[in-house]
Amino acid sequence: MSNIIRVGVLGFGGLGQAAARLLAPKSEMRLVAAADHKGYIYNPEGLDTQACISTYNQQGSVGHVPEYGVLSQTSIADLIANAQVDGFFLALPNLPNTFMADVTRQFIASGWQGVLVDALKRTSAMEQILSLKDEVKNAGITYMTGCGATPGLLTAAAAIAAQSYAEVHSVKITFGVGIANWEAYRATIREDIAHMPGYDVDKARAMSDAEVEALLDETNGIISLENMEHADDLMLELAGICSRDQVSVGGVVDTRNPKKPLSTNVQLTGRTFEGKIATHTFTLGDETSMAANVCGPAFGYLKTGVWLQKQGLTGIFTAADMMPQFVK
Repeated sequence: MSNIIRVGVLGFGGLGQAAARLLAPKSEMRLVAAADHKGYIYNPEGLDTQACISTYNQQGSVGHVPEYGVLSQTSIADLIANAQVDGFFLALPNLPNTFMADVTRQFIASGWQGVLVDALKRTSAMEQILSLKDEVKNAGITYMTGCGATPGLLTAAAAIAAQSYAEVHSVKITFGVGIANWEAYRATIREDIAHMPGYDVDKARAMSDAEVEALLDETNGIISLENMEHADDLMLELAGICSRDQVSVGGVVDTRNPKKPLSTNVQLTGRTFEGKIATHTFTLGDETSMAANVCGPAFGYLKTGVWLQKQGLTGIFTAADMMPQFVK
């Protein structure tokens, strides 16, 4: 048991459930805890993934799972206090924009020491996390931020691609996401809507499901996004690769079709030391889902975070600072 990394997942919507399914066959990590806004579940021997998912979808909370589930209005605080967990994946909707920073403050105040990983999207949300860097470090927490697909996998690919160049001119990230039913990823879709012209985080958060449905009916289920406020820009700037205004992120989300509307890729253009202008392109396989490209890297970075903790390194790191380690 000592070599197995004990993992908790905060948030049990589409992303949290995908994270649980991804962890189920792993031998190096064991899902022992999960929380949603109405309850939590903890079993040091490991969770029954299917029971957690079916209970959540039928009754609205993992707190209803027999024997190990607990209903609670303060589920995150209660879980932190009662569970022995090495690292948490924060699969939480960042609505409002301060939510992830508020959760981080809960961990700091609790005295818990371990690894936190998020898949934050917005630059402004990550800036709030980074403002806590001294408190996180002093609390003995190793926090890996921006560790999903974008920011995350594609940001890390850009950081590696940059090594061929004497100077980087532009980083362009384009994503395609296909999901059969938007209701499986309600929070993620609302975050995407917040990036649309005429919308913001507060407006998207306030929308009812019926209003989201009506908007998607107007667009035939397609959400097209350009020049998004995505933290890839901040992460690549912090890593010294380029300035944030040289980074652009956009994409197309089809909420009615699991087939991707376009291939997700990152293009990095720069000048080599010989004076040649070139572009590296890294394209993700169309068959890989959003869940696979977000949750896989998140747990790879969580494993790196555990390794950093063992070296005595605490504080905040981004996906552009470190390589993820593969979780067997």
